Amino acid sequence: MAQSLFQWISKRTEDLFLSIRARVILSYLTIVAIGFFYFTWRMSHDVRPRYLAAEEEIMVDMANVLASSVEQTWSPSSGPDLEGLNKAAHAARRREFSAGIYDVTKSTLDLHFYITDTAGRVIFDSQGKAVGQDYSRWNDVYLTLQGKYGARSTRDDEEDEESSVLYVGAPIRHEGQIVGVLTLAKPQTSMADFMERTRKQIFVLASVAAAGVALMGVLFSAWITYPIRNLIAYAKSIRDGRPAKFPTLGHSEIRTLGLALEEMRDALEGKDYVHRYVQTLTHEIKSPVAAIQGAAELLQEEMPACDRRRFLANIQSETGRIQEAIDSLLLLASVESKKSLEHATELDLSELLVRAKERLSGRAALKAIQILLGFPEMQRQTSGAPAYGDAFLLERAFLNLLENAVAFSPQGAEVRVQLEFGEHLWRIMIEDSGPGIPDYAAGRIFERFYSLPRPDTGKKSSGLGLAFVKEVALLHGGSVELLNRPGGVCGSQAIFSMPAGS
Repeated sequence: MAQSLFQWISKRTEDLFLSIRARVILSYLTIVAIGFFYFTWRMSHDVRPRYLAAEEEIMVDMANVLASSVEQTWSPSSGPDLEGLNKAAHAARRREFSAGIYDVTKSTLDLHFYITDTAGRVIFDSQGKAVGQDYSRWNDVYLTLQGKYGARSTRDDEEDEESSVLYVGAPIRHEGQIVGVLTLAKPQTSMADFMERTRKQIFVLASVAAAGVALMGVLFSAWITYPIRNLIAYAKSIRDGRPAKFPTLGHSEIRTLGLALEEMRDALEGKDYVHRYVQTLTHEIKSPVAAIQGAAELLQEEMPACDRRRFLANIQSETGRIQEAIDSLLLLASVESKKSLEHATELDLSELLVRAKERLSGRAALKAIQILLGFPEMQRQTSGAPAYGDAFLLERAFLNLLENAVAFSPQGAEVRVQLEFGEHLWRIMIEDSGPGIPDYAAGRIFERFYSLPRPDTGKKSSGLGLAFVKEVALLHGGSVELLNRPGGVCGSQAIFSMPAGS
């Protein structure tokens, strides 16, 4: 019941985690993409007006400086000094220079100006093209003659936005009266390179910033969902029947959820555990109790002494069977109740195997079975890779594996034990030369209370020894396998693996 419930919780939690994480990341990335797209689009479109505004501000200053210079030479009868202006304009056009402005090199003069009279007719043009033309309707002239700020932007090609030329007018005054207009003109193509480079820089910087913010968002999302991942891993361990330590979940609501699930698991597993073991224990001792009861009833009758001794031996045997089942159940229950190793110490696995062999030597001698231990001195304790665990539990697990090998080995056979280290794992391999594992039992060999009859006696054991070995292996973060020996050789091979410490 508890296992099924945690399988469901594990699946739902994992789905929830994937859903939450995907939604958080996708929502965040969508917001970042929209925000940076709008920012880049807005900034790139603001480049042109900002550059033109800056350019216009400078042109206003220059136009007024030039207008002031013209005012100094203005004559009421002849107007400005046109000859001097022509010489200055001609000299400026012929001037050679090379100015490196950031990444752009400027070597030509693209600024020019013209002067109109009070009627708006051009009386001077620095390029010599517009003299005599009527500019009275252009805003730079029309508004300036009215004492207002006059400026305009006119395209040389109506289809090409980049062909615009900016005109800024400044009044020419004589004795307080406006006697003409000086207009400064500058084509906007001179700013095109600067604007294009600025747009590219905005795009590059925005892309880098967006990538950085997106990366930070992913990391932030991973940090937020880290407790959920720990909770999922914990739920999976419980689902798979592996011992697991309650994860570190910080002080968030996820920790509260995890503690609630842990309390629920303990409560459910406690009820399920008691119910299951009461059933199995009842089933296991039912047959011995019936045998004892039957023998006790017969002993109340008169019978030969030899029969009485036989029935008393039967009672003693069945009592021992009940005691073995109870002891094995208590030991298995104590291991299953552990969620992790509480007091792991550094061990010499070869020493534990030697002790297990000595404890079983009497039983092996009855069948003339030799237990051969093989672990070279260099592997008794590999430098930098010690074994850590519970010495009592591991010794008992090795004893159970050896008991199983001896029980299924024929008279006078050998049981070989090999201790090896490799790939950060300690491996204990125990091989016997018995009948091996039948196909129908291969998937059930580690089930509680499942046992095969012994070849020499035909009796079954309690079926708890290998279940205990499996729990000990899981508790130590390892595994155990019981297979038929490879190559068609008779017998079985038990492989107990556990990771090395550091």
